[in-house]
Amino acid sequence: MPEPTYIVLIKQVPDMDEVEFDYEEGRVDRSSAPLEPNPFDLNALEEAVKYKEELGGEVLAISMGPKQAESTLKDAIARGADEGILLHGREFAGSDTWATSLALAHAIETAGSCDIIFAGEKTVDGDTGQVGPEVAEYLDIPHVAFVSDVTKRGEKEIQVESETWGATYLKSMNLPGLITVTKDVNEPRLPSFKDKQRARKAEITTWGIDDISIDPDNLGVTGSPTRVANMEVPPPEERESLILREDPGNSVNQLLEKLDLGREN
Repeated sequence: MPEPTYIVLIKQVPDMDEVEFDYEEGRVDRSSAPLEPNPFDLNALEEAVKYKEELGGEVLAISMGPKQAESTLKDAIARGADEGILLHGREFAGSDTWATSLALAHAIETAGSCDIIFAGEKTVDGDTGQVGPEVAEYLDIPHVAFVSDVTKRGEKEIQVESETWGATYLKSMNLPGLITVTKDVNEPRLPSFKDKQRARKAEITTWGIDDISIDPDNLGVTGSPTRVANMEVPPPEERESLILREDPGNSVNQLLEKLDLGREN
């Protein structure tokens, strides 16, 4: 029996504390800030590595992006992944979540059978939370979103807690399947210096559209139905502060006046 395979979807994103926005084009200017692995995807990777440590198998990290995204896949290898695959080519540029999910689904099918697919609940540069579930739909496998805890790891079944609609749900899913995880699911491990050195020498496999047998018309701007009409950054909220140091009676009256609840004498 072949060893189980766990696939992690991971994306390289700009540091959102430093990134700038191109308001005319309606997009994030990725060249304006340092690049790093999407934080939620590191939680997904950690969960895949935990599965490997408990039940055996291999972890495969897959990313779609420019050539420099290899560094994120090498970071994933330093943190416990066994191999990395990068979908790269000009045909992938400009893909929305629909086209991205289709490409990732083709890549997963090309990679072969897998037991579980792990993804972060969202990416910090897009914040849609759509790619994971869309990949599962393309692959016609079950999925659970917003997983905050994995309560049982099994070869044919996984049991999780999912935080949705203001409540916690206990769910069981037959495998193969896909889960998207929140930051509450675990604390991603930090790679050691030795792991970083080993990962630096790792060979990252690069696939183009021919490798995953996908029609280029389904990728990029052409294959993306989403259009960004405009971008707006809401102004920061400004609140007036009030410190009440007088006697309790006067303080209560002042507070009621501020809340428009004052009573006439």
